[in-house]
Amino acid sequence: MARPSSANDALQRIKRFYKTVTVEAVDGGFGVALDGRVMKTPGKAVLCLPTEAAGRMVADEWAAQSEYIVFPEMPATRHAYTAIDRVAAVRREVAEEVGRYAGSDLLCYFAEAPAALVERQLRAWEPVLDWAESALDLKFVRAAGISPQAQPPQTMLRVEALALDLDDFRLAALAYAGALFGSSVLALALTQGRLTGEEAFTLSRLDEAFQEEQWGIDAEAAERTEQLRGEALVLERWLAALR
Repeated sequence: MARPSSANDALQRIKRFYKTVTVEAVDGGFGVALDGRVMKTPGKAVLCLPTEAAGRMVADEWAAQSEYIVFPEMPATRHAYTAIDRVAAVRREVAEEVGRYAGSDLLCYFAEAPAALVERQLRAWEPVLDWAESALDLKFVRAAGISPQAQPPQTMLRVEALALDLDDFRLAALAYAGALFGSSVLALALTQGRLTGEEAFTLSRLDEAFQEEQWGIDAEAAERTEQLRGEALVLERWLAALR
């Protein structure tokens, strides 16, 4: 899913107002307390995490803030807010969003040329598509070139069902990963532990990496790539903390 709404943006330049950050047991899970008071989300819900490890990951972000609270540097907090304030109320819509990525999944669009790129795509993407079929019962139609290729309706319905099987926190992470990678297959592989964040991100930008080898790397593009890579690595840590 997209990043949280502007309700969270107000936190970007708030001066740090607390001294201690702790993880506390709350009804239904674990909360993060600032100076002994359990936090709430921007939507005024108790910030309740399903595992102590997830609570610790959020708490560490708040403890790491210095003079100001810089919200863009707090991805675990952002994922938690999204799950609690947004996903819980619109689970089916979020699952349908993940299903739409399956309808135009990056891994189904192989290049027509050059041969070196086609061979690299086949070697890298086919094993993941094979895993999706054998482990998740997801059958995808491969295409050559960029012309739209319809996928079987049952595939998108199956992706939606897999998404709905997840709790709110994992569903939010799955949707975020789908947008990050442009692929429901890579998002599911990361969520289920089949791929690491680094592996999924690398597979998602195989074409870009090939072009960089041919033409060089633009500094601004490289900076953006590293930012997105960092998001993939955080997602891996966040999903591990939720288990």
